[in-house]
Amino acid sequence: MITSRARRLAAAAAVLAVGLLSACGARVDDSSASAGGEGTSCVDTSGPSVKIGFLNSRSGTMAISENTVYNSLKLAADQINAAGGVLGKQLTVVAEDGASEPTIFAEKAEKLIRSDCVAAVFGGWTSSSRKAMLPVFESNNALLFYPVQYEGLESSRNIFYTGATTNQQIVPALDYLKEKGVKSLFLVGSDYVFPQTANKIIKAYAEANGIEIKGEEYAPLGHTDFATIVAKVRDADADAVFNTLNGDSNVAFFKEYKNLGLTPEAMPVISVSIAEEEVGGIGVDNIAGQLVAWNYYQTIDTPTNKKFVEDFKAAYGESKVTSDPMEAAYTSLFLWKGMVEKAQSFAVNDVLAAADGVSFEAPEGTVTVNGENHHIAKTALIGKIGQDGLIYTEWSSGKPIEPDPYLKTYPWATGLSG
Repeated sequence: MITSRARRLAAAAAVLAVGLLSACGARVDDSSASAGGEGTSCVDTSGPSVKIGFLNSRSGTMAISENTVYNSLKLAADQINAAGGVLGKQLTVVAEDGASEPTIFAEKAEKLIRSDCVAAVFGGWTSSSRKAMLPVFESNNALLFYPVQYEGLESSRNIFYTGATTNQQIVPALDYLKEKGVKSLFLVGSDYVFPQTANKIIKAYAEANGIEIKGEEYAPLGHTDFATIVAKVRDADADAVFNTLNGDSNVAFFKEYKNLGLTPEAMPVISVSIAEEEVGGIGVDNIAGQLVAWNYYQTIDTPTNKKFVEDFKAAYGESKVTSDPMEAAYTSLFLWKGMVEKAQSFAVNDVLAAADGVSFEAPEGTVTVNGENHHIAKTALIGKIGQDGLIYTEWSSGKPIEPDPYLKTYPWATGLSG
């Protein structure tokens, strides 16, 4: 869903793109310019390689989460190259640091598309970063593969969302809590798009399902003083806490949670942005026993996942862990490869035309692209954090859930996307 402000930004980016054409080098593959966007592609497919872009926060408050996504993307690129590349061409990676700032993500996306002439970009984490990049990709008719769960209520012809949308993570988490008898919630989140929109959805669900919201608190990204917020959580005495904090704020939150004597048994926290990588940063002793909602855990017991975990550890060290966002990023590169090979073309419009139904046997299980909304079917998993820092499945949807980013199939969500 694109706001009028986003459209104005897209128009401005399109004007800027015209002035940047000379920076792109020879225009070898420009067929993607024929429809859907204002930009003219400068992707060079004439040689033995083709460029792709990685755009992740390698610094700043989100680096705790995004560095592992970069590593998994690199692993995928290395494996694809070792197997012969894409359409016989080796992948040359151009990596940029989004530095945890949405404006920098937009600037770097423009650079990757117009100056580096990449065939596709993989990355982003926060919804603020994605929304900042969206008009850049649409105005240039370029491709972004976004690997992180998010708040839904959005789709774009130029973005493929390989993390969960709302009905594949947040709604199953709420259903799980309801089944466990939770009658009241306290909402804690970072002060930006994802938590605010997620909590809007949670409140609509709660109203329809007889769940009381006892409090709602936000903290800026990177915030580290949670004494006041956690005291409010304790005093509200809700049955559970729904946590949409992102980045290293979770470290301070859970340390304070434990300091005030709050436990998973008395008042469990269910988080939607804490995976295996973040557990180590938070400290296992501060978070063991708490709940998370995702679509992948390192502990998934399948041959495909075991090989993925082994390959990742072989590349980055035995102490490294795998997680949902990095698995979704790894998967995204193989999905793009599948689209390109189905299209027999790197041109954006050709790739878009070929996208529907492209599948990949991912570590999380078989995933398939929905060509209409550019999301993928995913199995929902509720997990519990163990004393060893890994996450173990407590509940599973049992089969992939078709993506419904606008929650059209949920009567209680009517009007949320307006």
